[in-house]
Amino acid sequence: MSGLFAIVGPSGVGKDTLMEAAREADPSIVLVRRVITRPSTSGGEDFAGVTRDEFAGLKGKGAFALDWEAHGLAYGIPADIQADLAAGHTVLFNGSRAMLADAAEAFPGMRVIHVTARPDVLSERLRARGRETEDDIRARLDRAALPLPEGLDVVEIDNSGRIEDAVTALLRIVQPVNA
Repeated sequence: MSGLFAIVGPSGVGKDTLMEAAREADPSIVLVRRVITRPSTSGGEDFAGVTRDEFAGLKGKGAFALDWEAHGLAYGIPADIQADLAAGHTVLFNGSRAMLADAAEAFPGMRVIHVTARPDVLSERLRARGRETEDDIRARLDRAALPLPEGLDVVEIDNSGRIEDAVTALLRIVQPVNA
């Protein structure tokens, strides 16, 4: 099965870890490298860090198939995603609940994989990253319970346990014939 999959879920749930592990298991999977208005050295996923002005310039040139704002940052999905989809690749991107309705409109047939984890697991992972204050962690945990927009094709994966189990579940969704 090929197509576009938006991987969404609360901060600390392991979206990037799952995506990387899925590509490692199946190198034909394409991971979208997002453009984000934060320094590339801030850690986490592999992304292109740009300034607000650079982002605006890229957007003005049509460099994004989709862009949105979340948590005070601007995010862009590069327009070259269209070539990967046209070539029949399975494409995964780390998305946000805030942009799912727009993404579904931009990419008919897109599926959403909602990655979840128990609150205690999320809290532990966020603390281990060392990037958020206790107030930030509480706010992220509160947001984790917010619902997804209705009308989307959503599958849920619980990543509270062994990463291998969640990766197997992800591969079954994105490559059901091969997994």
